Amino acid sequence: MLIRSPELVGRDAQLRELATAFDAALAGRGGAAFVTGESGIGKSRLAREAAARAAGRGARVLRGQGSSVGPVVPFRPLAEALLSLTRETEPVDVGELGPYRQALGVLVPDWRSALAHDPAPPLLVVAEAVLRLLSVVGRAGGCVLVLDDLHDADAETLFVLEYLVGNLESTRVLLIGTIGDEPSAAREIARSAARRGVCTLRTLSRLGPGEVHAVVAACLGTDRTRVPAETATHLWQLSAGIPFLVEELLHELVHDRLLAERRDGWHLADTSAGAVPAALVGSVASRMARLGPEGSGLLTAAAVFGLRFAAPVVQRAAGADDRTVAVFLDAAVEARLLEPDPAAIGWYAFRHPLTVEAVLARLGPTRHADLARLLADAAELLHPGLPGAWCAQVAHLRQLAGDRAVAGRLFADAGHRALETADAGSAITSLERADALLTDSPDLPLRGAVLESLIHVLGEAGKTDRAFALTGRFSEVGLFERAAVLHARVAWAAYLAGRTEEGLVQVTAARTRHGSSGGDRQRTAVDAVHALLLLGLPGREDDASRLAAGALEQAGRHGDPVAACQAALVLGILARDQDPAAASEHFERARQLTETHRIPLWRTHVLLRMGEHSALADGDTGGLALARQQAERSGAVAVSHAAEAGLVLHGLILGGDFHAAGPQLARLTASAAHHGLGAVVRHAHVLRAVTAAHRADRAGMAEAIADARAAGGDHHPDFALCVGLAQAICAVLEEDREQARRDLKRAGGSPAAGHHGLRILLDVLAGGEEPGAPSAAWPRWDRQFTELARAVACGRRGDVAGAEAAMRAAREAARPYRMAMHLGARLVAEAALTDGWGDPVTWLRTAEEYFHDAAVPAVAGACRALLRRAGESVRQRRPGLQLLPRELRDAGVTVREYDVFRLLAHRLGNTDIARRLLISPKTVEKHVSSLMAKTKLPDRVTLFDYAAAINR
Repeated sequence: MLIRSPELVGRDAQLRELATAFDAALAGRGGAAFVTGESGIGKSRLAREAAARAAGRGARVLRGQGSSVGPVVPFRPLAEALLSLTRETEPVDVGELGPYRQALGVLVPDWRSALAHDPAPPLLVVAEAVLRLLSVVGRAGGCVLVLDDLHDADAETLFVLEYLVGNLESTRVLLIGTIGDEPSAAREIARSAARRGVCTLRTLSRLGPGEVHAVVAACLGTDRTRVPAETATHLWQLSAGIPFLVEELLHELVHDRLLAERRDGWHLADTSAGAVPAALVGSVASRMARLGPEGSGLLTAAAVFGLRFAAPVVQRAAGADDRTVAVFLDAAVEARLLEPDPAAIGWYAFRHPLTVEAVLARLGPTRHADLARLLADAAELLHPGLPGAWCAQVAHLRQLAGDRAVAGRLFADAGHRALETADAGSAITSLERADALLTDSPDLPLRGAVLESLIHVLGEAGKTDRAFALTGRFSEVGLFERAAVLHARVAWAAYLAGRTEEGLVQVTAARTRHGSSGGDRQRTAVDAVHALLLLGLPGREDDASRLAAGALEQAGRHGDPVAACQAALVLGILARDQDPAAASEHFERARQLTETHRIPLWRTHVLLRMGEHSALADGDTGGLALARQQAERSGAVAVSHAAEAGLVLHGLILGGDFHAAGPQLARLTASAAHHGLGAVVRHAHVLRAVTAAHRADRAGMAEAIADARAAGGDHHPDFALCVGLAQAICAVLEEDREQARRDLKRAGGSPAAGHHGLRILLDVLAGGEEPGAPSAAWPRWDRQFTELARAVACGRRGDVAGAEAAMRAAREAARPYRMAMHLGARLVAEAALTDGWGDPVTWLRTAEEYFHDAAVPAVAGACRALLRRAGESVRQRRPGLQLLPRELRDAGVTVREYDVFRLLAHRLGNTDIARRLLISPKTVEKHVSSLMAKTKLPDRVTLFDYAAAINR
């Protein structure tokens, strides 16, 4: 009998989250929750436990499971789940579904029409029918639909799944889906829905030592004190913290009496340093003996192949006939040594990794090498050209056989193939193994090519230090000109990590290596990456343009698509401030190069720049989302992080979703720091500053700017963004336009910094001249403010029609920017009231509502003041006492005192607080004195700290 834990260990937080989701469903706010993770991590167990608890509260539970066994059956998981409704003692009344009952006939035969030749209903109708049926099922006590192994689900089920996830909100239904961590359509559906906020997606982690200790005790039906810590730790190490493996290993150990109960508890018979206990090797040997000599030989060959093996290759290597192999496989499965691999016909897998180690432990080195050579020969014969993963597999076997040179060449080939399919992780693994095996090879061009590709992919994967460590190896390849290109590749890795100065050092080394005897091709590679590095240095734009233009011309002449792509990116970035159409042409040229020459990792960089261009020009973040998706699939860490930063800026911060931006930036900063991506870390701090500024949080903005300065110095172009989108905006939200104008005068950089339009508007509001039409090259963010400036100027000279047309254009440009739209309305409303154009009262009311809810009191107060001046009634905005923290209510703090208290958390002086709350500094001082008396705090500094702690 298999050993299984009667308790679910280590998943309390996930169970609470699912219980909360079910509570929401019972309240009429249905939804979906997806659980993902590696095989054996406990996804299905968690889903079953959550469903059982919901059933205990009266919910109806429906279960279905995806499967890759046998022919594909449309709607299999859904049909399995819904068929249970026809077997229950209280059948569901489907009569109220009307015409949708007929659509459900494709899932449940009992509800099928008597007409056999009715056409199949459209998928959308089936999806809506399932949604309506679930609503009926969940009407009384709620419904939980558990869909297991969705990574194996058919396309029809996934269509319905996606529809359900987006439409469960008004039902009493909770959908729980489990998905493996391998790439699948189901995982993409869940990730996309999670990003939209319409479902939760949680990845289960492996159990820690303490949790494995608890699982072991539960499996053995004993108290954990009777399982010694060293025994539990050893089992944790063997199982790697995967719950299923813990249980499987326990079963093996107890069954073979390697884990036995003594008077003082459970103990392993052998805890030697090796990964496999010696007694386990003997146990596996005895089971192998029952397979007979031929079966034992086949199992040994399979173990040499790996944890997962192709039966036809093992058969040919062993020289066995079909009947012998069939008998062996049946017997090995019966003996719980093997199991069929459901992912591929003819493939099998060992039930436990330790079994492989135990088989190999009995094998001598000579026999091991001989079997590896036979397996490699068989694989090459059965799979000519070694397509797909066969190249790396045979390379591994050749290495086991001792054929280092052949293995090295095969690993090099596998690594370059992985680059062609944009699989950075596999490329690194194969290329590093090739590099290690080819150390003594006389084939210097091959060794140089491996080093070049390895440096490139290490940089893409955010492993910059490992790329730099390879510079000491350049002399080994003995190719003078190749060394120049190798330095250029290291410079590229430095560029990706934001380490500009180190990248320039590599450029200098490359030019030194290149010398006067080098060819134009090497010079072109160096010029292209040099131009990219110069983009990060103020005032070097002309040099970057000159180098990039020359590199692009030379790259085309010498057939170097990588250098051409890099050069086109530089020219596109430089052109987008002045000529968006030219920038688009450069980016499109780079994209075509990546497609024509099959260099998909470089394509991710092109997609990133194209996405940034679209976001700046029109606020469209679709391109950035595509770049992030492609980069994540490829393992291009630098691009995925940069794209994520762009999505946070253009999609969340400028879109006004500041609450979502904060956690996203915290995760982005931590991840970028982990990967050594200094440029992204610095940019994330800048975005924190922008976020704080857009909430009128000057203290938070100053802290973030200081962090950005410490991370990269204040000479980087990103600091124009700090001034343009942070300091000036913050001053405007504090109703201090003169300070904002002073901030903008100090701003530098290109229009992409986002401050030109605001500067023009503030100048016009201060009496400046009417601006011209906004440049098409300017970002959409700038165009909204420039149109507002034109509206004010038109109204001032009596052109009401022109003012209102410009205002409509401004509001259209501001559509993606929620906060900026309301801020713009507040800024021009006073001029509109004075000059008699537009609908300033409506604008002010809407803006006042927004800024009151956003806790930006200065702007909200200014809106109310303008409404009073216009003779309009104004809603009083005094939050109730119930909004105060309990300790402050108990101390007798008033609502107005609490307004002051919240601002004290930012350590503001009386004047700053007075300006924000539109009261006098003397009144502020009176409130501060009262707060110190009521909170019994001795001084203002202590009150600052207390306010910061309460408002955290």
